Amino acid sequence: MMLLELDKVNAYYDKSHVLQDVSLAIEEGEVVGLLGRNGSGRSTTCKTIMGLVQARTGAVRFKGKDITNKSPFSIAQSGIAFVPEDRRIFPNLTVGENLRLAALSGRKGAWTEKRIYDYFEVLGERRDKPAKLSGGEQQMLAIARALVANPEIILLDEPMEGLAPLIARNVEEVVRNIRSEGHTVLLVEQNAQVAMSLSDRAYVLSNGRVVGSGTTAELKADEAMMQRYLAV
Repeated sequence: MMLLELDKVNAYYDKSHVLQDVSLAIEEGEVVGLLGRNGSGRSTTCKTIMGLVQARTGAVRFKGKDITNKSPFSIAQSGIAFVPEDRRIFPNLTVGENLRLAALSGRKGAWTEKRIYDYFEVLGERRDKPAKLSGGEQQMLAIARALVANPEIILLDEPMEGLAPLIARNVEEVVRNIRSEGHTVLLVEQNAQVAMSLSDRAYVLSNGRVVGSGTTAELKADEAMMQRYLAV
């Protein structure tokens, strides 16, 4: 049984048909990339999984259970964490308060606040300070908030977006470390080369449709696919 499945999901923004029969599946322990150019429907796919965008038809299943259009809170409680592109940090709360708030809606597990500070030293140094952080530090806090909820899968939406190259590499290394610990991740990333270096498999979206899928090695070998849908 797959951990997370989308089965012919269709979603709209008003009358704009943004996801068209999108199907994908993720097994436990996999990192799966969701690739494509801006506007291809990658972020909308994550939002539809989380119930932030309504699926008009089709189904989203988590551990075999239909969670289509459930409330975002109930989906999060079931074991799916979402790190959105805009991070959604609470800047007027301390770093520690941001983490404890996330832990309240999550589940008990290996990721405690103490372990987060061991893992992200910069957050430990700022635990009692307001979360008015640099872009890279905000991204690390956003990922840390997902981890402290002890989810079964993390949806990472553009974790390197808008960061200086050096900071982006630091965040990339964090994602690599999360992968090495066996976490299941759906990774949305504009940079196809970076995404494929972090992923086991990937799906390619274009204009709201899945136009290709396979192992990262298979996709890299498909020069026509890379050039048509992923070349910048």
